[in-house]
Amino acid sequence: MLDVFSEPTLVALIGLFGGILLGLAARIGRFCTLGAIEDLFYGENTLRLRMWGIAIGVSIIGTFGLSATGLVDLGDTLFLSRNWNPIASIFGGLVFGYGMALAGNCGYGALARLGGGDIRSLLIVIVMGISAYVTLGGPLSALRIWAFGGADVTSTLPTFALSLSQLTGQSLETVGTLIGAAILCLTLTNKELRASFSHIFWGAIAGVAIVSGWAGTYWVSINGFDATPVVSHTFSAPIGETLLYAMTSSGNSISFGTGSVAGVLIGAFVGALIQGHFRWEACDDPRELRRQLLGAFLMGVGAVVAVGCSIGQGLSAFSVLAYSAPITLASIMAGAAVGLRQLIWGFSPSI
Repeated sequence: MLDVFSEPTLVALIGLFGGILLGLAARIGRFCTLGAIEDLFYGENTLRLRMWGIAIGVSIIGTFGLSATGLVDLGDTLFLSRNWNPIASIFGGLVFGYGMALAGNCGYGALARLGGGDIRSLLIVIVMGISAYVTLGGPLSALRIWAFGGADVTSTLPTFALSLSQLTGQSLETVGTLIGAAILCLTLTNKELRASFSHIFWGAIAGVAIVSGWAGTYWVSINGFDATPVVSHTFSAPIGETLLYAMTSSGNSISFGTGSVAGVLIGAFVGALIQGHFRWEACDDPRELRRQLLGAFLMGVGAVVAVGCSIGQGLSAFSVLAYSAPITLASIMAGAAVGLRQLIWGFSPSI
């Protein structure tokens, strides 16, 4: 493969493949972070939340299966190669979740909507990408590093799998696979979910997309000559990276994140066409647009502080059982719950 494609092009194609799967899951399978939270709190329906259980279970089993066969080194992955800061996970998750509620979508969801013709989502994507880069390496980066520290390399894997492995004497891969299987089985105990093949299928597809990212980028990292990072899908800094590449491609390199973002757009576009749902939409309410842009800015900041968005921490980090994953995901849900309450009821006491 490396004889045909350059390393940046190959990792971008790997990202493109997984991104297309995620885009299809969003448009056809209705796999959506905020949608799942809204259904849980206001629709009294847990089906879309249980899709996340399927995606998480599949991604964990797949990732630790890769590790067991030597197809990925967990210590090289993005979320296990750095120290974990619980305060950053909580703060970043809360800010991201609240921003997600204001914007009406996470970065991944906004890309999926944009692929279906929603022009409002284009502004959300642009603002989120810029704010992520402003926080990552721009004017807010010094404040972020002062408050939460830098990305220090760790010698001990910050994963639940290692802790339980040391406790039980079982191998890291055995423990991880068993945890993934337990999550999957527990999720499938729901009778309503078992009756819905679509929810199970598209949840599993989202999990496969995450595994494909780890497998592909690790293969390139050990077979290529460049220092290729071992990553999977997340939609915060990669959106800013894609915007930067679109403006400076002649002096910049394509990446996994660029391919991933493009893949979600393509997958969502194809999914919208298949369903006959593609249509151009715009925002005719300045107040709504102002709220969405503020939410997009907060999402970009929160995702960088937490080192990942709802997909980055909720799936990619969860697939390696990083300590940060459940804490950040719970914080995102809490932040979104506050934001949704403000939008629906305001902050006055319930009657």
